[in-house]
Amino acid sequence: MKKKSISLLLVLFLSITLITCQHIDRFAQAAAAEDLMDYDTANMISLSARAFSSASENISLEEEYFIGRAVAANILNTYKIWNGNPELTAYLNKICGALVLNSPQPKNFKGYYVAILDSMEINAFATSGGHIFVTRGLIAVTNTEDSLASVIAHEVAHCQLRHGINSIKTNRLTQAVLFTATTGIGNAIGMDVNELSDILNESVGEIFQTMVNQGYSKEQEYEADIAAMYFLAVAGYQPSALIDMLKELDKTQTSRSGFSRTHPLPRQRIYFAERALNRFNVTNTTPDRQDRFNKALRISTAAQ
Repeated sequence: MKKKSISLLLVLFLSITLITCQHIDRFAQAAAAEDLMDYDTANMISLSARAFSSASENISLEEEYFIGRAVAANILNTYKIWNGNPELTAYLNKICGALVLNSPQPKNFKGYYVAILDSMEINAFATSGGHIFVTRGLIAVTNTEDSLASVIAHEVAHCQLRHGINSIKTNRLTQAVLFTATTGIGNAIGMDVNELSDILNESVGEIFQTMVNQGYSKEQEYEADIAAMYFLAVAGYQPSALIDMLKELDKTQTSRSGFSRTHPLPRQRIYFAERALNRFNVTNTTPDRQDRFNKALRISTAAQ
């Protein structure tokens, strides 16, 4: 009875703390050595503590890239890349390059790349690895290079603010808690801790699909909008182009699909973006870019 009580207390303690994981690991092993609990229970607690410790580790740029590549693979299971106009794809990548070059984090593990998805759905995605996807439908509702740049800037902001990685880390911690709670059940049904650890690792893959289908939180979307306006300003684009783009989306989005499914309502985003607009003072040079924008869109229309 004494051993069971100590085990329950340790598991409870482990479930509510992330700071002392190494201490819990050592304490569990010491308790087993003093015969206060059996070694199977001690190993279970130690493995759970290590799961917490692993969950809170910083993810490197290289790891971000490979996680992002897995997300990109999932996106491309649903959408196909449109290669109908290489010039337009190159144009988007030049815009992205200008935004990233002037951003606070111009480098990641493999750089940033924009691809066009062959869909008339209005949507865009970005992965932690710097893969940015814009649908043909979204491109079709842009009116200026600056509005198109605002879409790319918003996606770059998600990457640099590490929204995808942060959500993955949160879920890793959640899964670690669940692992702690279910390890005892696993022992009861004949699963060993290694099998349960595999389940924990595999569950990370489910996070990618959730992120793409459900989108980020409203707070993260608002944060990405403000960061995008900053990126636009320092690259010489009009920060107000983001608001113009959101107004266009507010007119064109009539159902909860595509962009509307994974983002807050445009009017909600417009409210916060307008409040932030006075932070920026940029000379309006939009007309200087309109000719190349029109050329790129005409190429696109001719290629359809």
